[in-house]
Amino acid sequence: MSWDPTWEEVFRTRGWSRYPLEALISFVARHYFKAANRRELRFLELGCGEGNNLWFLAREGFTAYGVDGSSTAIGKARTRLEAEGLSAHLQVGDVLNLDQLYAGARFDAVINAGCLQHNTVASVEKILSQIAALLEPGGRIFSTMIAAGSFGDQLGDRIEDGTYANIREGSFKGLGLCHFFTLDEIAELFSEFSELQIESLKTTTNNRTQEYTHWIVEGLKP
Repeated sequence: MSWDPTWEEVFRTRGWSRYPLEALISFVARHYFKAANRRELRFLELGCGEGNNLWFLAREGFTAYGVDGSSTAIGKARTRLEAEGLSAHLQVGDVLNLDQLYAGARFDAVINAGCLQHNTVASVEKILSQIAALLEPGGRIFSTMIAAGSFGDQLGDRIEDGTYANIREGSFKGLGLCHFFTLDEIAELFSEFSELQIESLKTTTNNRTQEYTHWIVEGLKP
């Protein structure tokens, strides 16, 4: 499926995190902080939203690219970066069309902090294939994705196995379609990447009545 315009309303009416994902900071630090010239390393974030992760990458001296379907989100990201004297290559676009948006480009890392989970499995497969094509040999992918069994799973209109729209309660209420991934699905979807690492992070909200597990996935393009 193509980009869901629900997200335009989300970014118009809600605040979003201003700070980078902790797991992403760890990923970048482990693999890229020792680079001789950080500016030569190119990062692409899918579904960059208001730019919290791009802000971190730009601040640390990397060359950052970000794409999001929401023009409001991209506008907020650009305003924040410019206010702090930082820059990133931003554009409005559908992540299903990465091969067109970044034709001829190559990246050292492609990151996704929750973007892929708001797609059907077929769309995720297509996006991951395009990510692999955009990565330099030896380039890395970083992804966070919600796990099956987390709060919200089966609490909406079923689109396919594990995929629901109009989730009625919890953190995914009002965020359109969401797929909840099993560990086997993650392993299969990322099978074309080597040195695959799959970790999990469990959190709770609402006095522990709502539990969420996120897969944290890293892989290398051979």
